[in-house]
Amino acid sequence: MTRPSESGLPIEPVYGPDALEGWDPAERLGEPGAYPYTRGIHPTMYTGRPWTVRQYAGFGAAAESNARYRQLIAHGTTGLSVAFDLPTQMGHDSDAPIARGEVGRVGVAIDSLDDMRVLFDGIPLDRVSTSMTINAPAAPLLLLLQLVAEERGVPAGRLTGTVQNDILKEYIARGAYIFPPGPSLRLIADTFRYCRGELPRWNTVSVSGYHMAEAGATPVQEIAFTLANAVEYVRTALAAGMDVDEFAPRVSFFFVARTTLLEEIAKFRAARRIWARLMRERFGARDPRSLTLRFHTQTAGVQLTAQQPEVNLVRVAVQGLAAVLGGTQSLHTNAFDEAIALPTEKSARLALRTQQVLAYETDVTATVDPFAGSYAIESLTDGLEDETLALMRRIEELGGAVAAIEQGFQKREIERSAYRVARETESGERVVVGVNRFTADAEEPYEPLRVDPAIEERQRERLAALRAGRDGPAVDAALGALRTAAGGTENVLPPMKDALRARATVGEVCGALRAVWGTHVPTDTF
Repeated sequence: MTRPSESGLPIEPVYGPDALEGWDPAERLGEPGAYPYTRGIHPTMYTGRPWTVRQYAGFGAAAESNARYRQLIAHGTTGLSVAFDLPTQMGHDSDAPIARGEVGRVGVAIDSLDDMRVLFDGIPLDRVSTSMTINAPAAPLLLLLQLVAEERGVPAGRLTGTVQNDILKEYIARGAYIFPPGPSLRLIADTFRYCRGELPRWNTVSVSGYHMAEAGATPVQEIAFTLANAVEYVRTALAAGMDVDEFAPRVSFFFVARTTLLEEIAKFRAARRIWARLMRERFGARDPRSLTLRFHTQTAGVQLTAQQPEVNLVRVAVQGLAAVLGGTQSLHTNAFDEAIALPTEKSARLALRTQQVLAYETDVTATVDPFAGSYAIESLTDGLEDETLALMRRIEELGGAVAAIEQGFQKREIERSAYRVARETESGERVVVGVNRFTADAEEPYEPLRVDPAIEERQRERLAALRAGRDGPAVDAALGALRTAAGGTENVLPPMKDALRARATVGEVCGALRAVWGTHVPTDTF
């Protein structure tokens, strides 16, 4: 009996050679590390070295998060991923009235250069790759990291990592935007140009399908909407006068890995092939690095359950395996208790150990692309590619990603998919272990991690001391220069860096830009 995939594609009970009739391996597969990169972006993949083990963490103030980072590094993490609290994500300081009750809750509070110094105290920035999940205020947070590195004598050319900097998906699925789309895209283009000269090894955007998937997007919607957003960023950079091969090698991606292992493997393969062809055929990229879809993966938080949370350990292991078999470049595995609260030290360590078991106790790293030639996987990959391209064509017919966002297209499509999943779960058609089948009469008690509410008051005190001890006229002058740049055409990052060096806060920098660019107000179609 045929079963539909998450994207609605048929999964047959048996596949044979007829599934690939007329199929050209050279065109569809190629070799590992070669166009169209279906089989992975490196010739050796994990047979040379495993993926980057990058655990996402951050809570409380900078000191608490720094302690967690040190623990993760001591236990074998090879890359950090910083989670910021909601006020930081929205460009507000911790002492802003709107921030009350949210400081340090869902990530770390970073208000100034002082906080960034504490956050990375004792972390070897020239040896540990750092990812920052931040979007609207991505530029000031990246500049704060660069300033800390400069203070330590670490050359900017040795800094490696990623700043998410993907504002379009915020308008679609998440809502953590500040400025309207036009100025937001300008800020992203300015970041591209700045990093080309200042931070050549830094990934300047991580185009995210993860958050859209968490909102309910199917695998097809996830990669179609993500790649359509990436196309918009490419167009923005080209319109700003950059050559495609100047910035495209530093474009990266961020996807989810669900428990539907076969479709997820096929999804990653299809995404690589589509991106390679887009960049070569539509944008004329010549540098092979511009054609390679490099991506980070996080296991699916939306699939974790508060009921019988230990079962999430199994879900995360399957999801992590899907990412690895799909050829991810780095991976975050969620902690089993994240449906309840922020991860404890123990649960974060178990999540890390899950990756280490995959890397060192299984044989999935022994061969490149073990599913190549699979009748089922290749058929699913072709089907996902066809459906994704059809959806991308629909977005182009609407005028491109930004125009489609303004018409509410992506948001509506994701909401329909999310409603379907909710309906199937409620009816029992979709089995969720521990929720609608195989339930327990009583749950074992669990003590979650709790953020000390006193952290918010201490953060306010830090800000008061910072403002009292800095050169106020110098800060005002630097913020004035930033406003002037925002109102003109020059790159806003150099004056922004000057303001942050003078110890202007993230909220003050974002406030200066708000004064010129305004804020985004969604329409009823969103």
